[in-house]
Amino acid sequence: MERLEAKVVNSAKTRQPLYAPRKKIFPKRASGSFRRFKWLLMAITLGIYYLTPWLRWDRGPFAPDQAVLIDPANRRFYFFFIEIWPQEFYYVAGLLMMAGTGLFLITSTVGRAWCGYICPQTVWVDLFVVVERAIEGDRNARIKLDAGPWTVRKLVLRVSKHAIWLVIAAATGGAWILYFADAPTLISEVFTGTTAPVAYVTIAVLTATTYTFGGLMREQVCTYMCPWPRIQAAMLDENSLTVTYNDWRGEPRSRHAKKAHAVGQRLGDCVDCNACVAVCPMGIDIRDGQQLECITCALCIDTCDGVMDKLGKERGLISYATLFDYNANMMLATAGGSSSINPSLVRTAVGTFCDQVAYFHIRKIFRPRTYVYIGLWSMIGLGLLYSLLTRDRLELNVLHDRNPQFVTLSDGSIRNGYTVKLLNMIPEPRTIIVALQGLQGAEMSVVGSDLPADRFSSIAVEPDRLKILKIFVRQPAGEVRHVAQTFKFRVEDKANFESDEYTATFNAPEIAR
Repeated sequence: MERLEAKVVNSAKTRQPLYAPRKKIFPKRASGSFRRFKWLLMAITLGIYYLTPWLRWDRGPFAPDQAVLIDPANRRFYFFFIEIWPQEFYYVAGLLMMAGTGLFLITSTVGRAWCGYICPQTVWVDLFVVVERAIEGDRNARIKLDAGPWTVRKLVLRVSKHAIWLVIAAATGGAWILYFADAPTLISEVFTGTTAPVAYVTIAVLTATTYTFGGLMREQVCTYMCPWPRIQAAMLDENSLTVTYNDWRGEPRSRHAKKAHAVGQRLGDCVDCNACVAVCPMGIDIRDGQQLECITCALCIDTCDGVMDKLGKERGLISYATLFDYNANMMLATAGGSSSINPSLVRTAVGTFCDQVAYFHIRKIFRPRTYVYIGLWSMIGLGLLYSLLTRDRLELNVLHDRNPQFVTLSDGSIRNGYTVKLLNMIPEPRTIIVALQGLQGAEMSVVGSDLPADRFSSIAVEPDRLKILKIFVRQPAGEVRHVAQTFKFRVEDKANFESDEYTATFNAPEIAR
């Protein structure tokens, strides 16, 4: 096998100084099942991000038709058929709790799968590397171009690459602002220069950060800026899946297996081709063991499996494995820890792996810790779903006048004033019936209404709006029983079978009794 001259940039054995200049990494193109899976996830995640603002959802003539919209002007969040008001922010908090619990669940079972597959930093770096590889070529061509003198060809290639990176970065910033206003309208205003300055500032900031993080800093964001590599160690245990170099079958490694076998030397399966180092986007050597920089993208698995196929050996020299299985196999390969790694101890006389070799099984990740995370995640999700399905779309709030708390009218009756707030939380106009319950003999009158005083009144409320009413409640002097009497305001929408109640207090002077 040809040995690739790939130097380890982030070595687990020798750490670089914190303020050392960045050493460029030129990852080689990988192919295999994990790489195809990453392509699929990249297409899905980028498609969701860039296309979601353009999806339409018909909510009727009184609400926006953008499927996903954060509407700061009207203080609404729309997600398809769900509409969230500011006082319902606990739904967002619940989703964040589910996301955090889900991240703990994923990390404790399959390691840093978030980092390796769907983290925005990983996805955009992958996209930028695709552009770089398409323009400048694969690893060797990029290394040669970078080390060579500045020529017209190099200038054209570099300008082309960075121009496309900037276009992608600008599209990223532009897509973000489309979540906060009607996408077709806003994009037209952006290109005609008529939108608000904050939109251009947001685009500029996100363009700069996307270009810098995805094109220039790349792995440094994961290594130095992101806290998760340091937190994730607390999430892992001996039954967590991580990308592992199985040195119990790979060592001792050699590039000259035929010569070694000719003299009776026992060798492992690793041929020291450095392919795993060449494809690593983080610039590490997985053979050094678990490292903070490893994002478990599994590209080293793909390339090593390809090498094993060419050599006619079993795949899995580098694989997803648990520490428990790894330690068991190491004990087998070292005769219980009494000797160095002996490849013959894990194989039969015909060269196949012996029955004692431990392999991963899906049931190993299902342990009490996993069930706790799944249970907690499910409880939060079911709680949010139940609350969402049973929430009221009609709310009532009442505020009693503080000064004066009551007024004695010329006929001796007592009047109290209330500010009544009717909240219609659906995108349809409603006719709400406001009625009094209790408070014997009392009547109410709505300020601004020509209707005579009565125990109920019909109020028209606009869609998705708060209606504020000034209501006076009058009780004849002969009906007043206490200084403070409780009664209820009841609102009802007979068309939608929704109602709400609010317990209020009616104040009266001592003399009225």
